[in-house]
Amino acid sequence: MRRSAVSIASNIAEGAARATDKEFIHFLHITLGSLAELDTQYILAKELQFTEGSLKVKQGSRMLEN
Repeated sequence: MRRSAVSIASNIAEGAARATDKEFIHFLHITLGSLAELDTQYILAKELQFTEGSLKVKQGSRMLEN
């Protein structure tokens, strides 16, 4: 999950450093894939009870508790 989260930020940064909007958009599409991976990993961790106690995730301006 950490690798996916780092990949998301890294792809945005790399895309922003590119010369054209087309290249930036390409990296944003890659970022969407990393987001989907992270979402899937979160769902699996929750379903397989890989977390100890309550898992708290900040989403937008509200806190979700699972």
